[in-house]
Amino acid sequence: MTDRMTDRQERPGRRAGQAGAGELLELVRSGRAVTRGALQQVTGLSRATVGQRLDRLFRAGWLREGAGGPVGSPLGGRPSITLEFDDRHAVVLAADLDTRHARAAVLGLTGEILAEHSGTLVVEDGPEAVLGELGHWFDRLLEKAGRPAAEVCGIGLAVPGPVDTGTGRVVQPPMMPGWDGYDIRGRLSRAFAEHTGTEAVPVLVDNDANLMAYGEQRAGHPDCAAFVLVKVSTGIGAGVVVDGAIYRGIDGGAGDIGHIRIGADAQCRCGSHGCLAAVASGGAVARRLAESGVPAASGADVRDLLAAGHPEATALAREAGRQVGVVLATVVTLLNPGVLMIAGDLAGTPFLTGVRELLYQRALPRSTAHLDVVTSRLGERAALIGAGALVVEHLYAPERAEERLRALGV
Repeated sequence: MTDRMTDRQERPGRRAGQAGAGELLELVRSGRAVTRGALQQVTGLSRATVGQRLDRLFRAGWLREGAGGPVGSPLGGRPSITLEFDDRHAVVLAADLDTRHARAAVLGLTGEILAEHSGTLVVEDGPEAVLGELGHWFDRLLEKAGRPAAEVCGIGLAVPGPVDTGTGRVVQPPMMPGWDGYDIRGRLSRAFAEHTGTEAVPVLVDNDANLMAYGEQRAGHPDCAAFVLVKVSTGIGAGVVVDGAIYRGIDGGAGDIGHIRIGADAQCRCGSHGCLAAVASGGAVARRLAESGVPAASGADVRDLLAAGHPEATALAREAGRQVGVVLATVVTLLNPGVLMIAGDLAGTPFLTGVRELLYQRALPRSTAHLDVVTSRLGERAALIGAGALVVEHLYAPERAEERLRALGV
C-alpha cells in the first residue's frame, strides 16, 4: 500500500505542499504518517494547512484522535497525539455469487464481518431475480448487524466470470447465462435502495477469484509482491495480486486458466473441447463420480465426499490436481509468485498433493525455490473480505475522498 501511495503522491504535477485532505487520509490509513508533525514533514504543508485539512476529515467523521505517541525528544515534552482512521462511521456490504449458492455480509471498514448470511441463489435464474434477492438479503443483514442503511457507503460483488471493471459488466461468462453485458451495478444499487428505502450507493463488481486473491493477500501475505490464488470449484479461475493491486489484464480476462486447452477430449461449458475446467474442476470430478454411480452433482458435493474420506473422490481429486499442476507450472514460471494459494471446493490434501507433484516436476527449480504453495486462510469468506476491501480502497482513495468530502459539504 505504501508503494502505491508514494507513486500517487510523487506523480508528475504533484508539488510539495499541495497534498489535499484525501492524501492526508491515506497517509494516516497506511500508517506512514500518523501525527500532525509527521504529516507536515511528509507533505511539506504548514502546520495551519495540515490543521485545516484534518479538520475536514474530523468533521466528516473519518478520523479520530488516538492515544499519545512516544516523546520524540530526549529532552522530554508532551507526547504527540496519534491520528487514526475512524472505521465506525460507515459499513460496507459485500456478496459472493457462485453458480448455485451465495454468501453476503455487512463488514466494517477495516474488514471485520458484522453479520453474514448464505443460501441458495442460482445464477441461471438471471440477473434481475438474483440481484433483486441480494437487495433483500442486504436489508435483513443490516437489521441483524444493528446498522442503519444510511451508513452503507458502498457494495462489493464477486461473480464467477470475467468482468470489465470499467463498466462492472461480465463479458461472455461461461457459467452465467443471461448475464453477458448486463448492468449489474445499476440493478444491485437499485435493489438495495428499493429494499432499504435509502439512496443508491456505489457498487463495484469483480471476478470472484480476483477478490479472493485480494482478500487473502491483504489478510495473510501483505508483504508478498506477487501472489496467485487458484479457485477450483464448479469451474477454475485464478486471481493475481501484484504489488498490492489486482492484475486484471486489459478487459478483465486475466487469470482465466480454466479455459487453457490441455488436449483432453471433454467438452467445456464454454463450448470448446479440452479446457482445463472440463476435466479438472469440481464440476468435472462430480460428473465422473456420478458416471460411476456415486451421487455428486457439484463441486460442493465433491467437497463433502472428500471430507468423508471417500476413496474414489480422493483419487479423482488428486488426478485433477495433477492436471492443474501442469498448467500452474507455466503460470509460476511466467509470474514467479512468492505464494501460490489453492482455494475452493477441491482445496484439500489430495488435490494439493497432485498439484505439487506436477508443479515441482515441470517448473524450473528457480521458479519454485522461493515459492510457498498453501491453501486458503479465509475460506469461504475470502471473496467477501476482498470485495469489502476493494470498496474501501476505492471510496477512500485520495481523489475519490476529495469528491466525497465536497459532496458532504466539509
